[in-house]
Amino acid sequence: MTQDNLVEFKTPETQESFSDALSELVRQGARQIIAQAVEAELSEFLGQYQGLKDERGRQAVVRNGYLPERTITTGVGEVAIQVPKVRDRTSSGLKFTSQLLPPYLKRSRSVEEVLPWLYLKGVSTGDFGEALSALLGPEAKGLSSATISRLKSKWVNEHQDWQGRSLKSKRYVYVWADGIYFNIRADERQCILVMIGVSDSGHKELLGIEAGYRESELSWKSLLLKLKDQGLAHDPQLAIGDGALGFWKALPQVWPTTQKQRCWVHKTANVINKLPKKLQPTAKSALWEIYRAETKTDANQAFNRFLKTYQAKYPEATDCLAKDRDVLLRFYDFPAEHWKHIRSTNPIESTFATVRLRTDQTRGAVSKGTVLPLVFKLVQSAQKRWLRIRGFKHLGDVIEGVQFKDGLRVEKTDAGSVGDRQKAA
Repeated sequence: MTQDNLVEFKTPETQESFSDALSELVRQGARQIIAQAVEAELSEFLGQYQGLKDERGRQAVVRNGYLPERTITTGVGEVAIQVPKVRDRTSSGLKFTSQLLPPYLKRSRSVEEVLPWLYLKGVSTGDFGEALSALLGPEAKGLSSATISRLKSKWVNEHQDWQGRSLKSKRYVYVWADGIYFNIRADERQCILVMIGVSDSGHKELLGIEAGYRESELSWKSLLLKLKDQGLAHDPQLAIGDGALGFWKALPQVWPTTQKQRCWVHKTANVINKLPKKLQPTAKSALWEIYRAETKTDANQAFNRFLKTYQAKYPEATDCLAKDRDVLLRFYDFPAEHWKHIRSTNPIESTFATVRLRTDQTRGAVSKGTVLPLVFKLVQSAQKRWLRIRGFKHLGDVIEGVQFKDGLRVEKTDAGSVGDRQKAA
């Protein structure tokens, strides 16, 4: 693993909006987990009476809709719930009562610990009941091992089905790639390879998620080849990533025409970490001047200025920057409206920011077999809030190979000369 992957990324959102988004994410996850848990309880209940028939030979105990929706008050707000009903055709008085959501449950207790458990700890067999008890209060009796195993299998199956989906009708213009590390045991970490793509309509979508051996070339190549096997016929126009060499080595072997853009957030952190602390604020501002320049010419001038300023005393910092000049400035060859999206791996970093904050609290809580479907469910939930990229109307031009210079479309004039002007949106 290279130093690029040890960067702590701070989300640009305000504390208030970040908290609101996190609370909504947890509420959505709570609803999904509770619904799946109750369905698993019901399946166990129906299984007990599978052999029971009525006088006409029909299944005696069957599903019969849901009770009216109600809410329970938790530490993350109101959570809407619905409990399924059964019909007893033998009139023996059999009915389904959820131990997890008894009829009298209105308000949860002991919810202080639910945030660090709900996603990363609650999935393991031993801790799932503990997490739900924290959410729903001591009245919740917990779940049997069989019910928990059924839930875990369901998540694994959902991930496997998703991995086999057809991508024949899909085309992605930009892709972000990164390796996210999770603490599994005391001295063990699991790398999850994540790829998010921008479709030709401008929507961000989870494209691939796999367990990898660190961020090796072989692991990334395997993920890319699977996407091809699923029917993804066209190479993306641009890939954005950090300095993990495995991805960049694998990329041309599978998508030879895809251009490369290095993440400025990771690069900035790596460069300033090679400078004394007293110089870091000034150096960071100088780097900011490079990638916020209006034109590539201005960016190169700022680039050279940075090298001349620090090269004599701090060659490690300037070498770290200089070696990636071309791939750091590649974004100038794409529409200006897209620059804020393609200069960094922010779509992945912001999605996993909350997860990374909790990993230190969850050592030993998950295993290699459970962390992948868990992360998949988390990203699926977060994906519902992803916004369309700015300037999505220009994606068609990018696909067609239209040339851009300094973010503006380059068009030939009637006289055959080349002039720069921005295409009307």
